[in-house]
Amino acid sequence: MPPPEHAGVEVSPRIGFLGAGLIAHFHALQLAGCGEAFRFGGVYDPDPDRAASFAAGWGATACGSEAEVLDAADAVYVCSWTSEHARLVGEVVARGLPVFCEKPLAFDADGAAAMADIVDAAGVPNQVGLVLRHSPAFGLLKHLVADPAAGRVMSVTFRDDQYIPVQGMYASVWRGDRTKAGAGTLIEHAVHDVDILEHCIGPVTSVSARSANFHGLDGIEDAVATVVGLADGGVGVHTTIWHDVMERPSLRRVEVFCERRYISLENDWEGPLHWTTSGEAPVTVEGEALLGACRAAGVRLASPDADFVRAVGGAAPLGPTIRDAVRPHLLVDAIYRSAAEGGGAVAV
Repeated sequence: MPPPEHAGVEVSPRIGFLGAGLIAHFHALQLAGCGEAFRFGGVYDPDPDRAASFAAGWGATACGSEAEVLDAADAVYVCSWTSEHARLVGEVVARGLPVFCEKPLAFDADGAAAMADIVDAAGVPNQVGLVLRHSPAFGLLKHLVADPAAGRVMSVTFRDDQYIPVQGMYASVWRGDRTKAGAGTLIEHAVHDVDILEHCIGPVTSVSARSANFHGLDGIEDAVATVVGLADGGVGVHTTIWHDVMERPSLRRVEVFCERRYISLENDWEGPLHWTTSGEAPVTVEGEALLGACRAAGVRLASPDADFVRAVGGAAPLGPTIRDAVRPHLLVDAIYRSAAEGGGAVAV
């Protein structure tokens, strides 16, 4: 269990950052607008200029080492490249500090499970960056799928695409280095997708996949297509692509055919979300109308970063936790195995 000084922080907690890249800035932005009381603590990055830029932008303190961040933190975000996650999370929880770790946790499910064991043994509040579980659009989609009026899920088509993030605003050169990233678009980007697919639709029982590499980066696949079998008898297709259309933002499109309802999602956070139910007029909601529909349906609306700050202060953690992230890693491993074997079915 965490030591008393971190068991329940009564003053505004100091939030430290290990890693100061784009995703760290994203979380800082979300924290700044989440409405919870906190203070930016120290930030460390192997690139001192990035740490200094983060510190200047958010009122944090640029630190010369990871230990310096931990010495003056009540909770820590781990926003490094994937190969460093296990080590850094281990160091954070060894101090009894709550931890928020970005996804993917590790290169494979065994590594993710080992991290979850260490965090569970430490007994600290923890979260993982599978933020689509907090998406209003996916929250309402989950509600519409679970509605008995929809009937059983027959088919799902899920596509995500993004220009390869070694360029543009991402500028994440490490994502092109398999020693730091582990692999490409499936584990780095689509781990979100396989998590939200099961969260919203239901368990996946088998996968059959093919992958491709167009950019020539060793071990970094940039296109994966997967046929999935669902526990209730439905089928699905998932496709993830890293392309070079720089003008195109990162997008997800999902279509779900149930026995008596069709649902389509055009944007993974604000919609529009469309649905048509047998015998009823089509409905489309987005933006504020989407949020209103979520409230009417009892879909919880909350910031993952606000949840984390509340957990640091002693509230019950709401997740998803590091343990929750082991399951999507198992799915990713199975997809890679199928692709390596030429597309044969792999049971999950």
